[in-house]
Amino acid sequence: MLLQQFVNGLSLGAVYAVFAIGFTLIFGVMNVLNLSQGAVFMWGAYVGLEMVRTLALPLPAAIVVAATIAGLLGVLSEMVVFRPLQQRGAHRWMGMVGSLALARILIGLAQEIFGTQVVRYPDNALAGAAVELLGARLQLLQIVAIAVALAMMLAVASLLRFTNLGRGIRTVAFSESVARLVGVPVGSIRLLTFFISGALAGGAGVLWSLLFQSVSPFMGDNILLKGLTVLILGGLGNAAGALAGSLLLGAVEVGSVVIVGSGYRDAVGFGLVLLILLTRPSGLFGARETKRA
Repeated sequence: MLLQQFVNGLSLGAVYAVFAIGFTLIFGVMNVLNLSQGAVFMWGAYVGLEMVRTLALPLPAAIVVAATIAGLLGVLSEMVVFRPLQQRGAHRWMGMVGSLALARILIGLAQEIFGTQVVRYPDNALAGAAVELLGARLQLLQIVAIAVALAMMLAVASLLRFTNLGRGIRTVAFSESVARLVGVPVGSIRLLTFFISGALAGGAGVLWSLLFQSVSPFMGDNILLKGLTVLILGGLGNAAGALAGSLLLGAVEVGSVVIVGSGYRDAVGFGLVLLILLTRPSGLFGARETKRA
């Protein structure tokens, strides 16, 4: 039972982490929340579903296509919301309001195109497969979801740490003024950051839908709330903190279902978040905010 619940918590936390790291990237670069991420997550789930159901693509290819389309939706949010508002000198928090408006537009389009009924991915070889480990029966789909989530996170971590693009993103996150002084193409870096963030949200949408067999136009609302929670819990703009916070939140939610029942799942999770923030207001890995150059 302990091993089973550990895998349940790890799979849930891994999906939270994929979404939250993309959410954190945008905040780190622009210091503002992109509230259209939940809708991008939802569109990734629907695109993956259509790739599997209509075009009969294998699941790995469907995830790649869904992540690509979701990445382009992320770019759209930069081009139609954040960049125009910045060019007009709007307060940075106006971007948050604009992204919320974009989210509702994307949700409305999904309702018109896909309908409002909850649908699910077709059954595949992974759906009922399981492996026996130390007396526990673990779903193969959970293990695959964990592996895919880890691969996506490692790819992003490697990009940020070892590539010129990653160094450019980290420079822009530190200060756009400094980035321009050293010749970093800030506009291109922002577009690429939004693409990566959207792609992570879309990939997380497919993984979530596979694990919970549920796709609906409003599925992004809950994950957006969890992503915001993890963003604050781990420390604003801290990718490592987003990962740790996601895994912690996933483990606590699964554990609370076993101990006190599913009705208290969110209450226990958010109660822990409140307790941590009361003792560490900057989050688990946050630091005191310093003024940027």
